[in-house]
Amino acid sequence: MCGIVGAIAQRPVTAILLEGLRRLEYRGYDSAGIAILEASGGLRRIRTLGKVARLAEEVATDPLSGTLGIAHTRWATHGEPATRNAHPHVSHDRCAIVHNGIVENHEALRREQIAAGHVFTSETDTEVVVHAIHDELAGGQSLIDAVRRTTARLRGAYALGVMDAQDPGHLVAARQGSPLVIGVGFGEHFIASDVFALLPVTNRFIFLEEGDIAELTLDRVRIWDRDGNEVERPVKTSSLAVDATERGEFRHYMLKEIFEQPRAIADTLEGRLSGNRVLPETFGSQAAELFAGLRAVTIVACGTSYHAALVARYWIESIAGLPCQVEVASEYRYRGHVVPERALFVTISQSGETADTLAALRLAKASGYVATLAICNVPESSLVRESDLVFLTHAGPEIGVASTKAFTTQLVALLLLTLNLGRCNGLEAEREQNLVAVLRSLPGKIEEVLRLDARIARLAEAFVDKHHTLFLGRGEQYPIAMEGALKLKEISYIHAEAYPAGELKHGPLALIDEQMPVVAVAPNNGLLEKLKSNLEEVRARGGQLFVFADHQVPMDESDGVVVVRLPETQDLIDPLVFTVPLQLLAYHVAVLKGTDVDQPRNLAKSVTVE
Repeated sequence: MCGIVGAIAQRPVTAILLEGLRRLEYRGYDSAGIAILEASGGLRRIRTLGKVARLAEEVATDPLSGTLGIAHTRWATHGEPATRNAHPHVSHDRCAIVHNGIVENHEALRREQIAAGHVFTSETDTEVVVHAIHDELAGGQSLIDAVRRTTARLRGAYALGVMDAQDPGHLVAARQGSPLVIGVGFGEHFIASDVFALLPVTNRFIFLEEGDIAELTLDRVRIWDRDGNEVERPVKTSSLAVDATERGEFRHYMLKEIFEQPRAIADTLEGRLSGNRVLPETFGSQAAELFAGLRAVTIVACGTSYHAALVARYWIESIAGLPCQVEVASEYRYRGHVVPERALFVTISQSGETADTLAALRLAKASGYVATLAICNVPESSLVRESDLVFLTHAGPEIGVASTKAFTTQLVALLLLTLNLGRCNGLEAEREQNLVAVLRSLPGKIEEVLRLDARIARLAEAFVDKHHTLFLGRGEQYPIAMEGALKLKEISYIHAEAYPAGELKHGPLALIDEQMPVVAVAPNNGLLEKLKSNLEEVRARGGQLFVFADHQVPMDESDGVVVVRLPETQDLIDPLVFTVPLQLLAYHVAVLKGTDVDQPRNLAKSVTVE
C-alpha cells in the first residue's frame, strides 16, 4: 500500500523520483505527488489524481528541478481519492512529508492543532504529522529532533520521509510498522518503500528496523533506534537486476508471472533436496531438533497465503500426522486462543510486511510456541527478521497485485515443510523418496499446463457477460477453488465464491441457473466419484459446468459441460497443477473485460496497515 521515494543528491532528482514511483505502481494507489526543494530555496509541489504517468505529464509541463525531493503514491484510507488528499503534504511552505501507514490518534492531534491556529487543507491523518513537525522546527528544533519529538507522540504505523526548505542538506526518514529502506549511493542517498524503486540508482541498501529514525546527507547516513541510541545497520547488496521488474514480451505482469512459475518452483526447490529426500537444514540449522518434539502446527496468513495454508493443513495432517490449525491473521490477533502443546507457529506472507500477519507473529512469540517459522519471498522483510526459523521462496519480484507465482512457491515450501515434519514423526524413508520424486516432476507438469493458455483464453469468452461464478472443489482442492474465485473477483470484478462441492445442497444450489457458470477442479483421486455426483446436481438444474479434469477422469463434454483436460499428475502436487489454469482463466476474463489486470481497483499488493 502506498509508495515512498526520496532523494538527496548532487544531481537533479526529479526523474529519479518519478521512475521510483513508476516502479512502485504495483503496490496500488489512487493519486501521486512530488515535492522538490529548488535551487532558489523554494519548495514546490505537484499532485495529481490517477496514474504516475499523469503526474509525469504535469511535471513535464511545469518542470521541477532540485537535488532534494520526496514523492509518493497514495492508497486512500483517511479522506477520499482527491488531489487535496494526495501526498506530499506541506506545512507553511516550509516542511514537506510523505507518509505510509495510519496515525491512530490523528483526531486528537487535529483538534489540538486547529485550536493552535493551523488550517487544514485535507482530510488525511498525515496532515497532523506535517504540522507537528513544522511546529517543532518553528520552535528551534533541528529537522532530526523535530521528527523524533513528533513521532514520540504518534500512535499507529508510519513510514516517513521529511524535508525542510530551510535545511537543504538533510533528508530524514522514520519507520514504525511500515517498511522503509535506504538506498546507499556515492555522494547521494535515497529512501523508498522497497528496493525495486531504487534499483536504477543503487544496489546497496540499509533496511530500517522498527522505531528507527535516519538522517541522510550527501555523504553519510546516521540512524538512531527507538531508544535514541545511534546504531549501525548493515548495508546489504541486492542481487536483483534493474530489469527484474520489467514485463518483457508479456502484455501484463500477471501473465509474465504465471509463465514464470516453472522456473520459480525449480528455484525454490534448488538446494533444498538431496537425492530423493529433503535436506534437514532446509528450515534452518536448529529445525531438525525443534521439529522432533512437535505435537501440533498453527499456520497464520492472509488472503492468497491463507489459501496456501489451508492446502497445507491436508498435507500436514495426512502425511506428517500432526494436527494443524489454520487461522486468518486478522482474526487470530483479536480473539482468545489456546496454544496447543509443543506447537510450531508458521506465518506465510509474500512481502513479509503484512500488518496483521506481523502482529500475529509478535503475539505468538509471547504465547509459548516452541518456535516461529516464516515462509516469505523477501529476505530483508520484518517477518523474516523477527522469526526463529525462515524459509525463503525464490519466486523473484512479483508485481501483479493478484498473486500467482508467490502462491505456488508458498505451496512448494509447505510441501517441503510437511516432508520434514513427517520424517520427524515416523514418515517412512521409502514414502518420502516417492513423494520427493513427485515433487521434482512439478516444474515440468506446470509447463504442460501452460500449453493450455490458448484453449483457456477461448473458454474465457463464456464468462465476459456473467456477473457471478461458483467454484467447486473437494478435499485439498477446495482451497484451490477458493483461490480461483479470489483471482476472478480480484481482477475481473465478477462476483465469485467457492464451496466444498459436498455443500451444494446446503444452500448454494439455490443460485444455480444458466447465468451462473460453475467451475470445478476434478483430479483423479479418491473423491472423484463424490465430485461427479455433485456436478450432476448442477447439470440437473441447468447450470453451465466448466470442469478442469485430470486426463484419466472419465468425463465427456456435452451440452452445458465443458471439460479442459490437464496432464496426468499425482495427488501430492494436484493443488499446484490445478491452480494454474484457474489463474489463466481469471487473467483472460479480465483482459476481455478490459480491466486493469495488474493494478485492480481498490487493491494494493502489500497490505501494510490494518
